[in-house]
Amino acid sequence: MIAFLSNITWWGWILIVLILIALRDIFFQKAHTISHNYPIVGHLRYMLEKIGPEMRQYFVANNREELPFNRIERGWIYASAKKENNYEGFGTDRDIYAHHHIFINNAMMPYKIGENHPNATDNNFLPCAKVMGLYHKRKKPYRPASVINVSAMSFGSLSAKAIESLNKGVKMAGAYHNTGEGGLSPYHSYGGDVIFHFGTGYFGIRTLDGGFSMEKMVRLVEENPFIRAIEIKLSQGAKPGKGGVLPGSKITKEIAEIRGVPKGKDVLSPPNHNAFSDVSEMVDFIESIAEATGLPVGIKAAIGKLDQWEELADLMVKTGKGPDFITVDGGEGGTGAAPPSFADHVSLPWVYGFSDLYKLFQTKGLSEHIVFIGSGKLGFPAKGAMAFAMGADCINVAREAMMSIGCIQAQVCHTNRCPSGVATQSKWLQNGIDPTLKSVRLAQYFKTYRKELIEITHAAGYEHPCQFKMSDVEINVDDHNLAKELNKTYRYEKTTVPFTSMQNLKECLYLGGNYNSSKTQSN
Repeated sequence: MIAFLSNITWWGWILIVLILIALRDIFFQKAHTISHNYPIVGHLRYMLEKIGPEMRQYFVANNREELPFNRIERGWIYASAKKENNYEGFGTDRDIYAHHHIFINNAMMPYKIGENHPNATDNNFLPCAKVMGLYHKRKKPYRPASVINVSAMSFGSLSAKAIESLNKGVKMAGAYHNTGEGGLSPYHSYGGDVIFHFGTGYFGIRTLDGGFSMEKMVRLVEENPFIRAIEIKLSQGAKPGKGGVLPGSKITKEIAEIRGVPKGKDVLSPPNHNAFSDVSEMVDFIESIAEATGLPVGIKAAIGKLDQWEELADLMVKTGKGPDFITVDGGEGGTGAAPPSFADHVSLPWVYGFSDLYKLFQTKGLSEHIVFIGSGKLGFPAKGAMAFAMGADCINVAREAMMSIGCIQAQVCHTNRCPSGVATQSKWLQNGIDPTLKSVRLAQYFKTYRKELIEITHAAGYEHPCQFKMSDVEINVDDHNLAKELNKTYRYEKTTVPFTSMQNLKECLYLGGNYNSSKTQSN
């Protein structure tokens, strides 16, 4: 027998394997009709289907065709992160007559910076024009030192090396890092400002029965002074009103310890909070956390119905209490995996959701007291200018930040097989990430974003993007009236943001990002 087998040629072995596959296809497997009816050849169909997205991405789709981020958008992020040439030649290839195309009205004479202006020495210095927690007199107000920051992405959904890269990067860029609802991990502790974010699972601050623990929250803040604010997630753009799931395959011993959950079992975040059940209780909950920790406390949500938001605004007017900041997430979806029915249809896109919410709070006289944070494909300077013109004070980016550290938009975040090592717990796959290099790229992307946003702002005749008016930006609406100013499109005028000068922001006692670390420590 051994002699017989040794005499079989290599192509003979291939033929034997193919025969065995054909026999298996015809007589044993019942799951796939194609491979049963077309043994061997039918497998090519499944192979091509599996690599179809990559084939379309690299060889079929044009530069402006892909979603959620097209090739030009990804290319700009990659080039900006690597400090490469991110310019376009020979004019734009974008259809400037397309629906929702943005036009920024430039001034005849741009804003001119003086010799001693902060941007003369630092061309990307761009802090938030508002201070979180100042209006409600929190003990530790916070002015974000960067208008672009890392949005909520958990350790667990993202790999350890990805989180480490992001945190080291925000430290270099003077930005903040939102933890996502997976709890505070050691990889969030490399010196960057942190906003601690939690949802219905209360990971990292939960009791044994899964409820909220104020004792653990206070201890967490005391032991980690780099936590500058706290964000309560009510919902997220990818799946508002639906709980989250972290597959057991992604839950290592380390993740289980950080979150306070069993190892290897699927972790469910329910749709509802058990710490509060209505708007009034939520405001009391916010105030109790702010009082216990001294930090600004905000909420994050995707926008749909406005009745409970109006109830919140009325309560804030009546009591003088409530969130210090509101993060508005767009229904464009995000890093969280979701059923298509939710990702495609539940909650409003950012421009509609934000405009509806901002108008509501503005009519109640609250818009100047709240820091509004925009989140939903705003990681490009022109979109940032539009967001500021509509009333946003800061921008949070998730997928754009992921791309700056190597994400290739493979769209397999929920499978634990992310080829770039960003959204996986596979040690082998994430070993491809060098945090020393990738952190520099995240920082450079943020710096490039701020630099170009400042240049757009100066071109429009302003010093800071908070000065943008609704009428400074136009947007294509339809074929009959191709471009309308934002105030005519969304039917409100943005509340003027108090702004003296960029130098005044630089000297602010509450400025984060280690710009004034000595002042912050003495405070």
